[in-house]
Amino acid sequence: MAAPKSALEGVRVLDLGRYQAGPRCGLVLQRLGAEVIKVEKPGGEEGRQNPPFVRGQSAYWVQYNSGKKSITLNLRDDGAKELLKGLVRVSDIFIQNFRPGVIQAMGLGYDVLKELNPRIIMVNVSAFGQYGPYVDWPGFDPVGQAVSGQMYLNGWPDTPPLRTFFPLVDRITSLHAAIGALAALRERELSGEGQAIDVCLADSGFSGNEIPLAAFLGTGQVQPKIGNQVGNMPPSDAFPCKDGWVFVIAGANEIFRRLCTRIGKEEWLTDPRFADRNGRVENKEILLEGMREWLATQTVAEAVQKLTEAGIPSAPINDIPTAAHDPHLTERECLVEVPDPIAGTIHVSGKLIKMSRSENVVGSAPMPGQHNQEIYGGLLGLSDEELEAMAEAGSV
Repeated sequence: MAAPKSALEGVRVLDLGRYQAGPRCGLVLQRLGAEVIKVEKPGGEEGRQNPPFVRGQSAYWVQYNSGKKSITLNLRDDGAKELLKGLVRVSDIFIQNFRPGVIQAMGLGYDVLKELNPRIIMVNVSAFGQYGPYVDWPGFDPVGQAVSGQMYLNGWPDTPPLRTFFPLVDRITSLHAAIGALAALRERELSGEGQAIDVCLADSGFSGNEIPLAAFLGTGQVQPKIGNQVGNMPPSDAFPCKDGWVFVIAGANEIFRRLCTRIGKEEWLTDPRFADRNGRVENKEILLEGMREWLATQTVAEAVQKLTEAGIPSAPINDIPTAAHDPHLTERECLVEVPDPIAGTIHVSGKLIKMSRSENVVGSAPMPGQHNQEIYGGLLGLSDEELEAMAEAGSV
Protein backbone atom coordinates (compact mmCIF):
# COMPACT_ATOMS: atom_id res chain seq x y z
CA MET A 1 0.00 0.00 0.00
CA ALA A 2 1.44 3.38 -1.02
CA ALA A 3 2.16 5.84 1.75
CA PRO A 4 -0.14 8.88 1.82
CA LYS A 5 1.32 12.08 0.38
CA SER A 6 0.20 14.12 3.40
CA ALA A 7 -0.05 13.25 7.08
CA LEU A 8 -3.82 13.73 7.33
CA GLU A 9 -4.84 12.41 3.93
CA GLY A 10 -8.28 10.80 4.24
CA VAL A 11 -9.33 12.88 7.25
CA ARG A 12 -12.46 14.98 6.65
CA VAL A 13 -13.16 18.11 8.72
CA LEU A 14 -16.35 20.15 8.93
CA ASP A 15 -15.35 23.71 9.78
CA LEU A 16 -18.19 25.87 11.11
CA GLY A 17 -15.69 28.30 12.61
CA ARG A 18 -15.91 32.05 12.14
CA TYR A 19 -13.26 34.76 12.32
CA GLN A 20 -9.95 33.39 13.63
CA ALA A 21 -9.44 30.81 16.37
CA GLY A 22 -11.82 28.17 14.98
CA PRO A 23 -10.94 28.61 11.30
CA ARG A 24 -7.21 28.70 12.05
CA CYS A 25 -7.53 25.24 13.62
CA GLY A 26 -9.13 24.08 10.37
CA LEU A 27 -6.34 25.71 8.38
CA VAL A 28 -3.63 23.86 10.33
CA LEU A 29 -5.40 20.55 9.68
CA GLN A 30 -5.84 21.44 6.01
CA ARG A 31 -2.15 22.24 5.56
CA LEU A 32 -1.38 18.81 7.01
CA GLY A 33 -3.56 17.24 4.32
CA ALA A 34 -7.08 16.98 5.73
CA GLU A 35 -10.07 17.72 3.52
CA VAL A 36 -11.59 20.73 5.27
CA ILE A 37 -15.13 21.71 4.31
CA LYS A 38 -15.87 25.31 5.27
CA VAL A 39 -19.55 25.67 6.18
CA GLU A 40 -20.71 29.24 5.49
CA LYS A 41 -24.02 31.01 5.55
CA PRO A 42 -25.44 31.76 2.07
CA GLY A 43 -23.41 34.64 0.67
CA GLY A 44 -20.37 33.76 2.75
CA GLU A 45 -18.95 34.23 6.23
CA GLU A 46 -18.84 37.78 7.58
CA GLY A 47 -15.07 37.56 7.93
CA ARG A 48 -14.80 37.79 4.13
CA GLN A 49 -15.55 41.51 4.54
CA ASN A 50 -12.68 42.20 6.94
CA PRO A 51 -9.85 44.49 5.76
CA PRO A 52 -7.14 44.88 4.60
CA PHE A 53 -7.97 44.06 0.98
CA VAL A 54 -5.73 42.99 -1.88
CA ARG A 55 -7.38 43.87 -5.20
CA GLY A 56 -10.81 43.27 -3.68
CA GLN A 57 -9.94 40.13 -1.71
CA SER A 58 -9.76 40.10 2.09
CA ALA A 59 -6.16 39.41 3.10
CA TYR A 60 -7.60 38.65 6.54
CA TRP A 61 -10.02 35.95 5.39
CA VAL A 62 -7.69 34.04 3.10
CA GLN A 63 -5.13 33.52 5.87
CA TYR A 64 -7.64 31.40 7.78
CA ASN A 65 -9.50 29.68 4.95
CA SER A 66 -7.30 29.14 1.89
CA GLY A 67 -7.16 25.53 0.72
CA LYS A 68 -10.57 24.69 2.16
CA LYS A 69 -13.72 23.72 0.28
CA SER A 70 -16.72 25.99 0.74
CA ILE A 71 -20.34 24.98 1.06
CA THR A 72 -23.25 27.21 2.03
CA LEU A 73 -25.93 26.27 4.56
CA ASN A 74 -28.64 28.25 6.28
CA LEU A 75 -28.41 26.68 9.72
CA ARG A 76 -31.74 28.23 10.71
CA ASP A 77 -33.37 25.90 8.17
CA ASP A 78 -34.31 22.33 9.10
CA GLY A 79 -33.48 21.00 5.65
CA ALA A 80 -30.00 22.53 5.85
CA LYS A 81 -29.46 20.96 9.26
CA GLU A 82 -30.31 17.56 7.80
CA LEU A 83 -27.65 18.08 5.14
CA LEU A 84 -25.12 18.94 7.82
CA LYS A 85 -26.09 15.86 9.80
CA GLY A 86 -25.48 13.81 6.67
CA LEU A 87 -21.99 15.28 6.46
CA VAL A 88 -21.37 14.52 10.14
CA ARG A 89 -21.97 10.85 9.40
CA VAL A 90 -19.09 10.78 6.90
CA SER A 91 -16.66 13.15 8.65
CA ASP A 92 -13.98 12.86 11.32
CA ILE A 93 -13.76 16.29 12.96
CA PHE A 94 -16.38 19.00 13.58
CA ILE A 95 -15.11 22.50 14.49
CA GLN A 96 -17.40 25.22 15.86
CA ASN A 97 -16.85 28.48 17.73
CA PHE A 98 -20.36 29.75 18.41
CA ARG A 99 -21.01 31.03 21.92
CA PRO A 100 -21.62 28.17 24.41
CA GLY A 101 -25.15 26.87 24.15
CA VAL A 102 -25.78 28.06 20.58
CA ILE A 103 -24.77 24.85 18.84
CA GLN A 104 -26.95 22.89 21.30
CA ALA A 105 -29.90 25.19 20.57
CA MET A 106 -29.41 24.42 16.88
CA GLY A 107 -29.85 20.74 17.71
CA LEU A 108 -26.21 19.99 16.87
CA GLY A 109 -24.61 19.46 20.28
CA TYR A 110 -22.13 16.66 20.89
CA ASP A 111 -24.85 14.37 22.22
CA VAL A 112 -26.53 14.58 18.79
CA LEU A 113 -23.33 14.36 16.78
CA LYS A 114 -22.11 11.20 18.50
CA GLU A 115 -25.47 9.52 17.87
CA LEU A 116 -25.01 10.30 14.18
CA ASN A 117 -21.37 9.23 14.19
CA PRO A 118 -19.79 7.72 17.35
CA ARG A 119 -16.35 8.39 15.86
CA ILE A 120 -16.85 12.13 15.38
CA ILE A 121 -14.44 14.47 17.18
CA MET A 122 -16.07 17.77 18.12
CA VAL A 123 -13.80 20.78 18.67
CA ASN A 124 -15.51 23.53 20.67
CA VAL A 125 -13.73 26.90 20.61
CA SER A 126 -15.06 29.80 22.67
CA ALA A 127 -14.05 32.87 24.64
CA PHE A 128 -14.35 31.41 28.16
CA GLY A 129 -14.99 27.69 27.67
CA GLN A 130 -17.99 25.41 27.81
CA TYR A 131 -18.18 25.79 31.61
CA GLY A 132 -16.82 28.19 34.22
CA PRO A 133 -17.75 31.50 35.86
CA TYR A 134 -17.76 33.49 32.60
CA VAL A 135 -19.22 30.86 30.28
CA ASP A 136 -21.85 33.27 28.93
CA TRP A 137 -19.45 36.13 28.22
CA PRO A 138 -18.70 36.85 24.55
CA GLY A 139 -15.18 37.66 23.47
CA PHE A 140 -12.45 38.04 20.89
CA ASP A 141 -8.67 37.77 21.16
CA PRO A 142 -8.09 40.96 23.22
CA VAL A 143 -10.50 39.67 25.87
CA GLY A 144 -8.22 36.67 26.44
CA GLN A 145 -5.22 38.98 26.65
CA ALA A 146 -7.05 41.24 29.11
CA VAL A 147 -8.47 38.73 31.60
CA SER A 148 -5.22 36.74 31.86
CA GLY A 149 -3.08 39.74 32.82
CA GLN A 150 -1.09 39.68 29.58
CA MET A 151 -2.28 43.10 28.46
CA TYR A 152 -1.31 44.61 31.81
CA LEU A 153 2.33 43.49 31.40
CA ASN A 154 2.84 44.76 27.86
CA GLY A 155 4.63 48.07 27.42
CA TRP A 156 6.60 50.19 29.90
CA PRO A 157 5.85 51.17 33.52
CA ASP A 158 4.29 54.48 32.50
CA THR A 159 2.15 53.15 29.63
CA PRO A 160 -1.47 51.95 29.89
CA PRO A 161 -2.40 48.29 29.28
CA LEU A 162 -1.38 47.29 25.77
CA ARG A 163 -2.48 44.41 23.56
CA THR A 164 -0.20 42.63 21.12
CA PHE A 165 -0.89 43.76 17.56
CA PHE A 166 -1.34 40.26 16.16
CA PRO A 167 -4.00 37.97 17.68
CA LEU A 168 -1.69 36.04 19.98
CA VAL A 169 -4.43 34.40 22.05
CA ASP A 170 -6.42 33.41 18.95
CA ARG A 171 -3.34 31.71 17.50
CA ILE A 172 -2.52 29.84 20.71
CA THR A 173 -6.15 28.71 20.99
CA SER A 174 -6.20 27.47 17.40
CA LEU A 175 -3.05 25.44 18.04
CA HIS A 176 -4.52 23.98 21.24
CA ALA A 177 -7.60 23.05 19.21
CA ALA A 178 -5.55 21.41 16.46
CA ILE A 179 -3.37 19.53 18.96
CA GLY A 180 -6.49 18.33 20.77
CA ALA A 181 -8.05 17.15 17.52
CA LEU A 182 -4.90 15.25 16.54
CA ALA A 183 -4.68 13.67 20.01
CA ALA A 184 -8.33 12.61 19.75
CA LEU A 185 -7.66 11.07 16.34
CA ARG A 186 -4.86 9.02 17.91
CA GLU A 187 -7.01 8.00 20.88
CA ARG A 188 -9.80 7.00 18.50
CA GLU A 189 -7.48 4.44 16.94
CA LEU A 190 -7.41 2.72 20.34
CA SER A 191 -10.97 3.24 21.60
CA GLY A 192 -12.91 3.43 18.34
CA GLU A 193 -14.79 6.47 19.67
CA GLY A 194 -14.63 10.20 19.18
CA GLN A 195 -14.90 12.81 21.91
CA ALA A 196 -15.57 16.51 22.54
CA ILE A 197 -12.74 19.02 22.98
CA ASP A 198 -13.07 22.33 24.84
CA VAL A 199 -10.53 25.12 24.25
CA CYS A 200 -10.96 28.82 24.86
CA LEU A 201 -9.31 32.22 24.61
CA ALA A 202 -9.15 32.77 28.36
CA ASP A 203 -7.35 29.45 28.97
CA SER A 204 -4.85 30.31 26.26
CA GLY A 205 -4.28 33.76 27.72
CA PHE A 206 -3.64 32.34 31.18
CA SER A 207 -1.31 29.69 29.73
CA GLY A 208 0.76 32.41 28.09
CA ASN A 209 1.03 34.25 31.40
CA GLU A 210 1.67 31.20 33.57
CA ILE A 211 5.17 32.17 34.82
CA PRO A 212 4.27 35.52 36.45
CA LEU A 213 0.99 34.04 37.72
CA ALA A 214 2.78 31.08 39.33
CA ALA A 215 5.40 33.39 40.83
CA PHE A 216 2.72 35.58 42.41
CA LEU A 217 0.74 32.64 43.76
CA GLY A 218 3.90 31.18 45.26
CA THR A 219 5.61 34.28 46.64
CA GLY A 220 3.34 37.31 46.22
CA GLN A 221 5.86 38.77 43.76
CA VAL A 222 4.23 41.01 41.14
CA GLN A 223 5.95 41.10 37.75
CA PRO A 224 6.55 44.72 36.68
CA LYS A 225 6.36 46.00 33.12
CA ILE A 226 9.79 45.90 31.50
CA GLY A 227 9.18 46.99 27.91
CA ASN A 228 11.52 45.21 25.51
CA GLN A 229 13.90 43.89 28.14
CA VAL A 230 14.04 40.17 28.91
CA GLY A 231 13.53 40.18 32.66
CA ASN A 232 16.26 37.97 34.08
CA MET A 233 18.68 38.16 31.15
CA PRO A 234 20.30 41.60 30.89
CA PRO A 235 21.68 43.14 28.75
CA SER A 236 18.86 41.83 26.52
CA ASP A 237 16.80 44.58 24.88
CA ALA A 238 16.02 46.49 21.70
CA PHE A 239 18.86 48.86 20.83
CA PRO A 240 19.18 51.68 18.29
CA CYS A 241 21.89 51.47 15.65
CA LYS A 242 23.02 54.03 13.08
CA ASP A 243 20.24 53.12 10.65
CA GLY A 244 17.62 51.18 12.60
CA TRP A 245 17.06 48.88 15.54
CA VAL A 246 18.38 45.48 16.59
CA PHE A 247 17.29 43.05 19.29
CA VAL A 248 19.96 41.28 21.31
CA ILE A 249 19.57 38.50 23.88
CA ALA A 250 22.76 38.03 25.88
CA GLY A 251 21.78 37.02 29.40
CA ALA A 252 22.94 33.39 29.56
CA ASN A 253 26.35 33.08 31.21
CA GLU A 254 28.33 31.78 28.23
CA ILE A 255 26.63 34.17 25.80
CA PHE A 256 27.36 37.09 28.13
CA ARG A 257 31.05 36.15 28.16
CA ARG A 258 31.11 36.08 24.37
CA LEU A 259 29.37 39.44 24.27
CA CYS A 260 31.97 41.06 26.53
CA THR A 261 34.74 40.02 24.14
CA ARG A 262 32.81 40.94 21.00
CA ILE A 263 31.99 44.52 22.02
CA GLY A 264 35.30 45.25 23.72
CA LYS A 265 34.07 45.13 27.28
CA GLU A 266 36.51 42.52 28.63
CA GLU A 267 36.55 44.34 31.99
CA TRP A 268 33.00 43.10 32.55
CA LEU A 269 34.37 39.54 32.64
CA THR A 270 36.20 40.15 35.92
CA ASP A 271 33.80 42.66 37.44
CA PRO A 272 32.16 40.97 40.47
CA ARG A 273 28.95 42.95 39.82
CA PHE A 274 28.40 40.89 36.65
CA ALA A 275 29.59 37.48 37.84
CA ASP A 276 26.13 35.91 37.73
CA ARG A 277 22.63 36.67 36.50
CA ASN A 278 21.46 38.11 39.80
CA GLY A 279 24.30 40.59 39.78
CA ARG A 280 23.66 41.51 36.18
CA VAL A 281 19.98 42.11 36.95
CA GLU A 282 20.88 44.42 39.87
CA ASN A 283 23.36 46.35 37.71
CA LYS A 284 21.62 46.11 34.37
CA GLU A 285 21.66 49.84 33.62
CA ILE A 286 25.47 49.80 33.40
CA LEU A 287 25.32 46.90 30.94
CA LEU A 288 22.52 48.43 28.88
CA GLU A 289 24.38 51.73 28.59
CA GLY A 290 27.49 49.90 27.41
CA MET A 291 25.44 48.09 24.79
CA ARG A 292 23.87 51.34 23.60
CA GLU A 293 27.28 52.96 23.22
CA TRP A 294 28.65 50.12 21.10
CA LEU A 295 25.57 49.60 18.94
CA ALA A 296 25.28 53.34 18.23
CA THR A 297 28.52 52.98 16.23
CA GLN A 298 27.17 50.10 14.11
CA THR A 299 24.69 49.75 11.28
CA VAL A 300 22.04 47.10 11.79
CA ALA A 301 23.72 44.80 9.27
CA GLU A 302 27.13 45.25 10.89
CA ALA A 303 25.78 44.63 14.38
CA VAL A 304 23.86 41.49 13.44
CA GLN A 305 26.79 40.06 11.50
CA LYS A 306 29.32 40.67 14.29
CA LEU A 307 27.02 39.39 17.03
CA THR A 308 25.75 36.29 15.25
CA GLU A 309 29.28 35.35 14.16
CA ALA A 310 30.18 35.43 17.84
CA GLY A 311 27.23 33.18 18.71
CA ILE A 312 25.16 35.95 20.29
CA PRO A 313 21.43 35.79 19.44
CA SER A 314 20.36 38.95 17.62
CA ALA A 315 18.17 40.08 14.76
CA PRO A 316 17.17 43.25 12.97
CA ILE A 317 13.88 44.74 14.12
CA ASN A 318 12.24 44.85 10.71
CA ASP A 319 9.45 47.14 9.63
CA ILE A 320 6.70 45.54 7.54
CA PRO A 321 8.22 46.31 4.09
CA THR A 322 11.56 44.85 5.19
CA ALA A 323 9.98 41.79 6.79
CA ALA A 324 7.89 41.18 3.67
CA HIS A 325 11.08 40.93 1.59
CA ASP A 326 13.09 38.96 4.13
CA PRO A 327 14.63 35.91 2.40
CA HIS A 328 13.61 33.68 5.31
CA LEU A 329 9.94 34.38 4.56
CA THR A 330 10.41 33.26 0.97
CA GLU A 331 12.83 30.35 1.33
CA ARG A 332 10.95 28.80 4.24
CA GLU A 333 7.62 29.34 2.40
CA CYS A 334 5.99 31.07 5.38
CA LEU A 335 3.77 32.88 2.88
CA VAL A 336 3.01 31.41 -0.54
CA GLU A 337 1.48 33.22 -3.51
CA VAL A 338 -1.48 31.30 -4.94
CA PRO A 339 -4.12 31.95 -7.60
CA ASP A 340 -7.13 33.79 -6.25
CA PRO A 341 -10.61 34.09 -7.81
CA ILE A 342 -10.93 37.76 -6.80
CA ALA A 343 -7.41 39.21 -6.53
CA GLY A 344 -5.84 37.17 -9.34
CA THR A 345 -3.07 36.10 -6.97
CA ILE A 346 -2.58 36.61 -3.25
CA HIS A 347 -0.16 35.51 -0.54
CA VAL A 348 -1.57 33.05 2.01
CA SER A 349 -0.27 31.18 5.03
CA GLY A 350 2.29 28.73 3.70
CA LYS A 351 3.95 25.57 4.92
CA LEU A 352 3.32 25.84 8.63
CA ILE A 353 4.89 22.57 9.77
CA LYS A 354 7.72 21.07 7.75
CA MET A 355 7.77 17.24 7.70
CA SER A 356 10.48 15.08 6.18
CA ARG A 357 8.14 12.80 4.20
CA SER A 358 4.62 14.22 4.35
CA GLU A 359 3.71 17.15 2.14
CA ASN A 360 2.02 20.36 3.18
CA VAL A 361 -1.05 21.21 1.12
CA VAL A 362 -1.49 24.88 0.24
CA GLY A 363 -4.44 26.00 -1.87
CA SER A 364 -6.51 28.97 -2.94
CA ALA A 365 -9.38 30.52 -1.01
CA PRO A 366 -12.79 29.30 -2.19
CA MET A 367 -15.76 31.39 -3.23
CA PRO A 368 -18.93 30.98 -1.09
CA GLY A 369 -20.59 27.69 -1.97
CA GLN A 370 -17.99 26.85 -4.61
CA HIS A 371 -18.08 23.19 -3.63
CA ASN A 372 -21.81 22.74 -3.06
CA GLN A 373 -22.18 20.46 -6.06
CA GLU A 374 -19.11 18.41 -5.20
CA ILE A 375 -20.06 17.90 -1.56
CA TYR A 376 -23.85 17.68 -1.71
CA GLY A 377 -23.96 15.86 -5.02
CA GLY A 378 -20.80 13.79 -4.94
CA LEU A 379 -20.56 13.04 -1.23
CA LEU A 380 -24.19 12.99 -0.13
CA GLY A 381 -25.69 11.92 -3.46
CA LEU A 382 -28.19 14.76 -3.96
CA SER A 383 -29.46 15.12 -7.50
CA ASP A 384 -29.25 18.41 -9.37
CA GLU A 385 -33.00 18.78 -8.95
CA GLU A 386 -32.84 18.25 -5.18
CA LEU A 387 -30.00 20.70 -4.81
CA GLU A 388 -31.79 23.28 -6.94
CA ALA A 389 -34.93 22.92 -4.83
CA MET A 390 -32.94 23.42 -1.64
CA ALA A 391 -31.32 26.51 -3.11
CA GLU A 392 -34.74 27.90 -4.04
CA ALA A 393 -35.95 27.21 -0.50
CA GLY A 394 -33.00 29.12 0.95
CA SER A 395 -31.49 26.08 2.61
CA VAL A 396 -28.20 26.41 0.73
